[in-house]
Amino acid sequence: MATPSDRTLTVAPTADPTRVRSSDGAVLSAPEGWALLPPGDAGLTRRVKAAGPSWTVVERRGNKNFSRGVWAPGAHIEAARGALEAERATPAYARRLASDAKRRDAAQGEYVREFEEEVLGFLRFSPTWAEQGRALASAVTEHATPVGSGTVARTQRIPVEQRAESAVIAWMRHQTTAYDSMKIAKVKGERRAVRRELAEIARRVLDAHRRDLAHAAGKAAFPCSRAAGVAPTRPPAAGSPSRQRANRRKRGPPERSQHRYTSARDGGVFSAERTIISSLTLSGVSIPTTRPSATTGSERHSRSSRRARATSSIS
Repeated sequence: MATPSDRTLTVAPTADPTRVRSSDGAVLSAPEGWALLPPGDAGLTRRVKAAGPSWTVVERRGNKNFSRGVWAPGAHIEAARGALEAERATPAYARRLASDAKRRDAAQGEYVREFEEEVLGFLRFSPTWAEQGRALASAVTEHATPVGSGTVARTQRIPVEQRAESAVIAWMRHQTTAYDSMKIAKVKGERRAVRRELAEIARRVLDAHRRDLAHAAGKAAFPCSRAAGVAPTRPPAAGSPSRQRANRRKRGPPERSQHRYTSARDGGVFSAERTIISSLTLSGVSIPTTRPSATTGSERHSRSSRRARATSSIS
């Protein structure tokens, strides 16, 4: 019967650095003569695994897996390290490294250009807002495309056009809203619901700039302009001055979302427009995003106390 030291396993770490837990729950001690190869050198790790039995230590946190190294015979690790160091010292290896780096840089540059084109294609801003569209596309591309950024733009699991759309929505959520400072209730599905609603608001904001409509005054009109470093321009308004004033009175004050969140700034509860201003003063288009208010426990207690006092005063 094969012992654990004769098999290649994927194991989990334990509190004891010399012991691991197998997939069936058994706690295993590192065999005599084995050593832990730390993560970080993919070439060395591949050679050690190919040399014979090994235990790959993987720690799972939430939905992600993190490598914690590979247990393998110390002789295999030293032999693989020596052979790899000798290979890396040759001129041929240096030339190959330079060639690979040049190829990667060219591929990255091409991908950046392709991604920015896809972002511009998704935005499809009207000629009036073309400058804002280019600035937004540039800002999103600069943030999302660097190698190792971990953003949706780096995934290969969805088409590039979907990556571009998701990257724009994510950029707007983080750069033009208070999402990062919100304290959202730790209820299953609540954060996802907030993100989904913010995405819908962001799409309406973008859609408002696919039409040549009058822009509200001031730099606050287009949150993306501020975040991207471009001040919005105001296109000529249609109609006479009196007609414009009548239209402004008709539109009325901006509506704000009534959903309540706990503020990270003061620890209290505030009624916020959750992010991108609800009735967006964008192009004079009203985009209501009201949602029923979520009452906190302290509010419910306060209301009950008021009702009790009112009842006692009547009696």
